Amino acid sequence: MYYVQDPETITAAIANNVRALRTQRGLTLDVLAARSGVSKGMLVQVEQGRTNPSVTTLTRISSALGVTVARIVEVSQAPVVRVVEGVEMVTFTQGGSAATLLVGTDAPMIHELWDWRLAPGTHHDGDAHTAGTREMLTVLEGTVTLVVDGRSHVVRRGDAVLFSADRVHRYANDGEDEVRFILVVAEPLATQDH
Repeated sequence: MYYVQDPETITAAIANNVRALRTQRGLTLDVLAARSGVSKGMLVQVEQGRTNPSVTTLTRISSALGVTVARIVEVSQAPVVRVVEGVEMVTFTQGGSAATLLVGTDAPMIHELWDWRLAPGTHHDGDAHTAGTREMLTVLEGTVTLVVDGRSHVVRRGDAVLFSADRVHRYANDGEDEVRFILVVAEPLATQDH
């Protein structure tokens, strides 16, 4: 079962957070577009709350801003100890697959904890993260085909893998049953030019 907060609330939080983070860093929309690889038009739509951006778009924006995706989708400010209830977690769905961002941190290093479900015959292509980024995953159900640098690695139920995620990568479900895995992203904070 997936717990999804009201989409309008999440869209508004994304809009406010992206705009606030961009202005805190003194970045124009043009500069953020150049750093993130996301078009200026899309950034305007995101900041005005007129679109529901994909995980890839959010990842590119967060990386360019030096924060986690969790920080961008965060609806409220986090206290020193943060318990994230299921109803607060954000789930992104596409083609019968779902990625739930369970929790994340910003500093001193970006960490994100994800619960992924891939429908049979589907995949997710991950962009190369900041240099030095590592990802770890463990498979809870099914078998994941992880492709890094064009080389496939089969990760079965009960197995875990650690890899350098500062290169293009793919998670694929080549089987007939749903795949579920837990993913941790550990990304160094990008140096910001002010």
